[in-house]
Amino acid sequence: MKNGPVTLRHPKALSPTGLPPTDAPAWIEGIDNPYLHGLFAPTTVEVAPRSLPVEGTLPRDLHGAYFRNGPNNQFPPRNRYHWFDGDGMVQGLWFEDGKARYGSRMIGTWGLAQEEQAGSAIWPGVLGPFDFSLKGGPLKDTANTDLIVHEGRLLASWYQSGRLYVLDPWTLETHGGEDFGRQVRVPVSAHPKLDPRTGELLFFGYTETAPYMRYGVVRTDGSVHLVDITLPGRRFPHDMGVTDRFSVLHDFPVFYDPRLFAKTGKRVPLFQRDVPTRFGVIPRFGTDADVQWFEFEPCYMLHVVNCWEEGDTVVMVGHRQPDPTLRPDPADGPIGSMLSGLHIRTELHEWRMDTATGEGSERVLDPENTEFPTIAPDDFGRNGRYAYLTALPHEIPATFDGLVKYDLHRGAHSRFMYGAGVFGSEAPFAPRVGATGDDDGYLLSIVTDARDWSSACLVFSAQDLAAGPIARVPLPNRVPAGFHATWMRGEELRPR
Repeated sequence: MKNGPVTLRHPKALSPTGLPPTDAPAWIEGIDNPYLHGLFAPTTVEVAPRSLPVEGTLPRDLHGAYFRNGPNNQFPPRNRYHWFDGDGMVQGLWFEDGKARYGSRMIGTWGLAQEEQAGSAIWPGVLGPFDFSLKGGPLKDTANTDLIVHEGRLLASWYQSGRLYVLDPWTLETHGGEDFGRQVRVPVSAHPKLDPRTGELLFFGYTETAPYMRYGVVRTDGSVHLVDITLPGRRFPHDMGVTDRFSVLHDFPVFYDPRLFAKTGKRVPLFQRDVPTRFGVIPRFGTDADVQWFEFEPCYMLHVVNCWEEGDTVVMVGHRQPDPTLRPDPADGPIGSMLSGLHIRTELHEWRMDTATGEGSERVLDPENTEFPTIAPDDFGRNGRYAYLTALPHEIPATFDGLVKYDLHRGAHSRFMYGAGVFGSEAPFAPRVGATGDDDGYLLSIVTDARDWSSACLVFSAQDLAAGPIARVPLPNRVPAGFHATWMRGEELRPR
């Protein structure tokens, strides 16, 4: 680590003015890494839930809570830092009767507790090299990726497939891990899915050894359906599709070379252009023998927009990356592969899988660079009309500079751009109390202005996104860039 302030080689991750955040830990000044500075600089500030003033008028039929997860590294990294390494921190905003409350809290993972006890970082991070002798594995499970509502609780997940952590939706306090009565003693992926009609929680996890994947369903009575899924080797799927009757599991041709790993101790995800993408359609309570595999053009995908059935055909829409090849710039030095991997290029894509004939087809729906999709909860697993996407600027990787509302039935879209130097978050759909139809609700996004490091929560009418926010809730502190968000309806919040 260098001593004293450094001049970053990567100024695009900073604000246009170069003004540094004042609440970031002092140790970041000695590290030349754009994902520890500027918009991405971690914060150590935790806020006990408190009432906040509102600019504009919050609708009284906005009742519930908005939660967002993201990385906030608490200790100087041992090796090269990757943005994904940061410890999980949750931002919460609660809305009721036209009023807003806000709080933030670190997720109390086992790994963070070990480092707090040691007073320093223990794990080297995703860029390696890995140390398999470490208790808990070679990577720290940070639970920093997604949040899902399940039986009145928040469950925090990790992108590398790990333990689900239980959070109190009123205080954000961590109440340990969830293994559903010791029935799920396997890693759970970043994006488990809750079926709002049945209450069942669906998930997969990937493992180091054959058969490399497990798929499961937590029933409403607490019992768990858990089966092994055979893959050709270790893979890195991030999401899954779910319909009323089926789940869609992913096998992408992006995986690390075991020979390179044995030589260097680094897991470098390589795009195998001559290997097809495969999607496995499995009945909700099916087994490995029931999976029907479909082959498509090689690609990668982080996030599914939605999935549904049309007769015998399973349709899946998501953000396809046609060419996820890493192309590190030598000028970026040891973090070149990270910068290349975060420079995502996507297209909105549709795959169709005919379970009767075994045939598949695919097509591009929209070439615009978008990601981090959300939909109305009632559209889950159904052919819903609208998706709400984040716009990714080409100039600054891993940032969101606007919201896009996409009409899946008509192929049209509208948008709202935050403005120069302002970047937002994933925007979940919050149904209006008493909603009667499509799009009848609100979108919420936490934004940070990199010109003065102020943050706020913006509230939009989903029916007229382009009109801009109908209310703004200024936050008492800076909120760094983060990952996924969710909405919890007021009736799901357990009594305080």
